[in-house]
Amino acid sequence: MGQLESKVRDKPDDGLKRSLKLWHLIAYGIIIIQPTAPMGIYGVVSNVARGHVVTAILLAMIAMLFTAVSYGRMARIYPSAGSAYTYVGKELHPLFGYVVGWSMLLDYILNPIICAIWCSAAAVNILPQVPFAAWAVSFVIVFTALNLRGVQTSGRVNALLALAMSIVVVFFLAEAVRYIALVVRPVPGLWLLPFYDPRTFSPNRLYRGTSIAVLTYIGFDGISTMSEEVENPRRNIMFATVLTCFIIGILSSIEVYAAQLVWPGRIPFAPEIVDTAFVQIALRVGGKFLFHLLNATLLIANMGSGIAAQFGAARLLYAMGRGNSLPRRFFGALDPRSAVPKNNVLLVGLCTLGGAFLLTYERGAELLNFGAFIAFMGVNAAALVHYKFRSQEKVIFPVLMPLCGLLVSAFIWLHLSHSAQLLGTAWIAAGLLIYVLMRRERDRVIAA
Repeated sequence: MGQLESKVRDKPDDGLKRSLKLWHLIAYGIIIIQPTAPMGIYGVVSNVARGHVVTAILLAMIAMLFTAVSYGRMARIYPSAGSAYTYVGKELHPLFGYVVGWSMLLDYILNPIICAIWCSAAAVNILPQVPFAAWAVSFVIVFTALNLRGVQTSGRVNALLALAMSIVVVFFLAEAVRYIALVVRPVPGLWLLPFYDPRTFSPNRLYRGTSIAVLTYIGFDGISTMSEEVENPRRNIMFATVLTCFIIGILSSIEVYAAQLVWPGRIPFAPEIVDTAFVQIALRVGGKFLFHLLNATLLIANMGSGIAAQFGAARLLYAMGRGNSLPRRFFGALDPRSAVPKNNVLLVGLCTLGGAFLLTYERGAELLNFGAFIAFMGVNAAALVHYKFRSQEKVIFPVLMPLCGLLVSAFIWLHLSHSAQLLGTAWIAAGLLIYVLMRRERDRVIAA
C-alpha cells in the first residue's frame, strides 16, 4: 500500500546541495509506494473485478502515467511547493485549490483507517482467538501514542524495510513459480485468463475494480517534494515520476498475475479472508512459513503506513489551522513540550477508531480514491491550462497529455461505487460549508 507520508515532507532549507540523481528519485518513489503495494487490496479488487486484477492494475497504470506527466510538468513551474493544492489554486482558482486540498485531507484521514483495518485482519491470522475489535483498538492506540511522542521512521529505516519487502516478494514469486509448474500446470489457454476470462468478464466490474486498484500507486506524487535536492529537476522530476509509476505497475502486475494463476479469479474470496487474500495464496504456494512471513511483512508495512498517514493528517490539519482555513485555536495549536499538534493527532486517532468499525477495507479504499482522483483531475486540468494558455515552454503534446489524464481519471472516478461517491460528495459539501463560514468570519474580523 502506498504511503502518504511523502506529502507532508518538510521543505528543505535554502541552499541544499543538488546531489540526487534520477535513480535516487526512482528508488525514493518505490520506497514511498512499497514493493508490496498490490497485496493489501488484492482480494477486494479480485472480488469486485471478478478476477481481472492484472487488467485493473494495468488500466490504473495508464491513468497514473498521464497524471504523472502532469505532476512532473507542474513541478517545473512550482519546484519548491509540490502539491496538487498549490498547482490548482495558482493555475485555476483558489476555491478549486481549496476543494483539492480538502479532498486530500480525506485521503489523509482514510489512510490510517484502512491500515488499521488491514493490520487487525492480519493480526487475527496470527492470533485468531483475539477478536478483530480488540486488535483494532490496539493498533489505533499504538498509532496515536507514537505520533503523540513524535516518533517517525527515518529514510534509512524505510529503505531497509523496502529492501526486506523486495526480498520477500522475490521469495514469494519463486515459490509461486514452483507451485504453478508442479501443481497447477496450466494449459496454454489458461495463461491468458488473468487478463481476460470470458466466463466472468464484465466491463463495469472491471472499471470499478480499476477505481480501487489505483490505490496501488498512491504516493507517487511525493517525488515532486524532492525538487530542491535534485540535479536537473526540470527533467528528472518528471522522468522519475513516470518511471516510478511504470516500474510499480509492471512489478505489481507480475505479483498479481502469479497469484491469479495459483488462485483462479473465478473463485471469489470469502468475506472473512478477502482483506488478507494474498497471504492465503502464500499459504497455498509456500505453506505456513511463507504465510506467516508475508503476513508479518505486510503487517509491518501497513503499521508504518498507518503511523505515517496519521501524522500526515495531523500535520495537514495543523497547516490548515495555521492558515485560518480551519479554526486556528484548536487546529493550529502545538503541544509546548513535544511540538506535536496534539489536538489533531487525537482527533485523527478518534476518526481512525470510528472508521475501523464503521467502514470495510473496500469502502475505505474507494473513499480514499475518491479524494485522490479529485486531486488527479485537478492537477491534469492545471497542467492543461498552464501549457495551453500561459507557458512559452515547448513540451510534447501540451494539450493531449493532460487532457487524456483528465478524461481517464474522470472516467475511473465515475466508476467508484455510488456509496463512495455520495459519501465523498458529502465530504466536499462539508468542506465548502466550512470555507464559507471561515470566509465570513475573516470578513467580520476585518470589518471590525
